[in-house]
Amino acid sequence: MSKCVINNNIRKLRFMADEMTQQQLADKVGVTRQTIVAVEHGKYSPSLELAFRIARVFHIPLEEVFSYTCEDDKPRKK
Repeated sequence: MSKCVINNNIRKLRFMADEMTQQQLADKVGVTRQTIVAVEHGKYSPSLELAFRIARVFHIPLEEVFSYTCEDDKPRKK
């Protein structure tokens, strides 16, 4: 099984949303600021429900907040 990671654009989206703080986002989605910090830094994978709540705050589809990339997805050198 290849190694896969979940990346996100939360920090950029917060900045574009009038520089929303981590605490403000946490309050909007019902988690702690520490959870948002962990998700932003890729140290915690959010539940599907939390991922949808975060996307809803920014009024964009889930795929524009999170991406799922596996080693097999990367282009190979020839």
